[in-house]
Amino acid sequence: MTDNAVPLLETHQVSLSFGSVRALADVSLTLRRGEITALVGDNGAGKSTLVRCISGIHRPQSGRIVFDGAETDFRSPENAREAGIETVHQNLALVEDLTVWQNLFLNREIVRRLGPIALLDRRAMQARAREMVSTLAVNVPAVKLRVRRLSGGQRQAVAICRAAGFSSKLVIMDEPTAALGVQETARVEELILRLRDEGHAVLLISHNFAQVMRLSQQVWVMRAGQCVGGRRTDETTGEEIVALITGALGN
Repeated sequence: MTDNAVPLLETHQVSLSFGSVRALADVSLTLRRGEITALVGDNGAGKSTLVRCISGIHRPQSGRIVFDGAETDFRSPENAREAGIETVHQNLALVEDLTVWQNLFLNREIVRRLGPIALLDRRAMQARAREMVSTLAVNVPAVKLRVRRLSGGQRQAVAICRAAGFSSKLVIMDEPTAALGVQETARVEELILRLRDEGHAVLLISHNFAQVMRLSQQVWVMRAGQCVGGRRTDETTGEEIVALITGALGN
């Protein structure tokens, strides 16, 4: 198999319950390197719960998750980030009163030491932030600008830039264009494609079937906590994906 055909992420029979509620039931799927994989399904289908298991927020009660050839047991999102998994949540997790560069380096500050004293290296972080923004051609006016002054698309771009800028192997995106207009959606989609072209794997959660068919190479369908089917995007249709989601078509 080529490198791209070797799975970067595999889930094997992953299950998780919250009390009597079965959130995930024996979910098995794979993500390839250098591809955009879409995860679709109705609200409550288990998509977000699965992503939280992959990103270290929840720990599965049974099953296995294999990432980059090694079985994982992430105990926190920090563990997942250290392994190369970054998540862009729907709420973006940006601090509006901080600048772009401060958000990019939040909890990852560069420090320099003067004996026993540790000082924030603001100049180094600002320079690195400009480099990160420039590399992804992100449409952000200035890294010293406060996030509250950015448009929705620019905020999304900052969140994606933060995810892609720290040697990530997999970038998970939860509804990245749900609150954006047509032009800003197009810009964010260009950014997602650029991530793929640079070798990142992208896991895209989206209710926008046209977007899924336009961007992804693989689609996995969740229903009632189960993964009910997977299709290569160029071998399926939006109608077939909808039928899998609704249960009108078996896997």
